[in-house]
Amino acid sequence: MDEEENKCYTMRDLICNGEIVMKNDQLDAIDKQIIEILEKDARTPVKDIAQAVFLTAPAVSARINHLVNEKYITGFHASLNPELLGYHIKAFINLEVEPKDKKDFYPFIKDCPNVIECNCVTGDYSMLLEVQFRSTMELDQFIGELQIYGRTKTLIVFSTCIDHREVSVK
Repeated sequence: MDEEENKCYTMRDLICNGEIVMKNDQLDAIDKQIIEILEKDARTPVKDIAQAVFLTAPAVSARINHLVNEKYITGFHASLNPELLGYHIKAFINLEVEPKDKKDFYPFIKDCPNVIECNCVTGDYSMLLEVQFRSTMELDQFIGELQIYGRTKTLIVFSTCIDHREVSVK
């Protein structure tokens, strides 16, 4: 086999070692299966994924690279247990931010390490924040800092019946 045949490249289709492994910009059943495997354990060896989807390891690598390049997969990371790290207080904070204040609010909120997620939403409030803190005193102090941007409404989580999960590819 010459060097050219051994390369993976993209034209109209994704081709690896002479076989079409993925139609460009389309998720097929194999792509979905690969994503499901990686969602369960992002450290799954390519060789094991290849066995599960009945493709060669280079073909699976090419598909994974394509899924990353097309932003179907946006990262590989470790999920941490906040409680074991001392973050026992989880809360959702509704915040009313005037449009004129958003230019100051966005840089402020990006620099807050306790903010897990910040969403611009519809309704009575314009922002919905998910936060985690070590204590209610820390949460209270943070809420005080937020209130320079507008009124707040805080909901402290007692328990979580469904943890964060990824969207289904089915």
